[in-house]
Amino acid sequence: MTAKIQNQGLSPGLIFLLATAVGMIAANLYYAQPLVAMISAAIGLPAEAAGLVVTLTQVGYGLGVLLIVPLGDIVENRRLILLMLSVTVLGLLGLAFVTQMIPYFIAAFATGLGTSAVQILVPYSAHFAPEAKRGAVTGSLISGLMIGIMLSRPVAGLLTDAFSWHAVFVLSAGLMTTLAIVLYFLLPQRLAPNANLRYKHLLHSMIHLFTQTEILRRRAIYQAFLFGAFCLFWTAIPLLLAGPQFHLSQTAIAIFALVGVAGAIVAPYAGKAADRGLIKRATTIAIISSSVSFLLSHFFENGSPAALTALVVSAVLLDAGITANLVLGQRAIFALQPEYRSRLNGLYIATIFIGGACGSALGAWSFARGGWPLTSWVGFLMPAAAFVYFLTEENPKRIIP
Repeated sequence: MTAKIQNQGLSPGLIFLLATAVGMIAANLYYAQPLVAMISAAIGLPAEAAGLVVTLTQVGYGLGVLLIVPLGDIVENRRLILLMLSVTVLGLLGLAFVTQMIPYFIAAFATGLGTSAVQILVPYSAHFAPEAKRGAVTGSLISGLMIGIMLSRPVAGLLTDAFSWHAVFVLSAGLMTTLAIVLYFLLPQRLAPNANLRYKHLLHSMIHLFTQTEILRRRAIYQAFLFGAFCLFWTAIPLLLAGPQFHLSQTAIAIFALVGVAGAIVAPYAGKAADRGLIKRATTIAIISSSVSFLLSHFFENGSPAALTALVVSAVLLDAGITANLVLGQRAIFALQPEYRSRLNGLYIATIFIGGACGSALGAWSFARGGWPLTSWVGFLMPAAAFVYFLTEENPKRIIP
């Protein structure tokens, strides 16, 4: 028997399950990042094109967010989530066992496409959460999301060291299968509010939503700058730590990344602040924390223990800032009409995704041109630009025309 439709809110146990689910699913986007060299060699991919190992997964995710996540407004959510998890499992098995370039790319794309189920689960949980606790519930899921993202790289490295890179994807496919079974029995059904809306009209309405909903545009742009800074940091920091200044091993870099996970614990608190009407104050703190995090290492001698400690603090501050602001943004857009929630979330995440892609590119470019000093200044300027734009905010329109 599957769970019945209910509107009494989500139990603490179900919130924990949903937070765990989004973390486990989102991790699939990042398992391949520390394994690029090994995977590209195994499938015969030239070194100069090795980035495609990760890029195709990201492309699949981005298209899923734009083209599939909005279906949450017209398709019963539980069924859609389970379908996307099935696609993820097939993609992961392909990543584990294919030995040729093109089949690997197809599997990577399918994995990313299925992983967009994360962005169906978040508005799904907001639907069942009472208004007074919606931010806290969203924060719990985003905390799980960020922990999954941050743990994915060190977990992939450790599993590869213990077994092989194939084991990473086999294990994840098993976990996704188990998760799908659990969600099938425990997730309550949520009937689509616009079941009669045609898909082409659904997509066309997204253009109208983005152009006419100021609060969506603003929150998406704030977070795009912050997520760009986040991607810039985590693109460049392994290069810095492994370089001549710090000489850290891959294991030590993995431990560094694990410490950064601590920043994700702020998500539920950010959600509670939003529930109390403190969203502007919390946004100010989140953006300033993200920007300041890039300046800390400038006060210490390069390569010194103090400089390394400053980088650890920077990682925690940056992760806390971008996590908090993500929650604040989703809490703001989920306060709009519920029948648009999946489309609003798809547009929000897609805009953020563009910022992240730009940040990753800027991270590699700036580190190659000017090392960490240039990279840190570029990273500082991205949240600073978001803050300048934030200062122009008065009372953005909350009602969808």
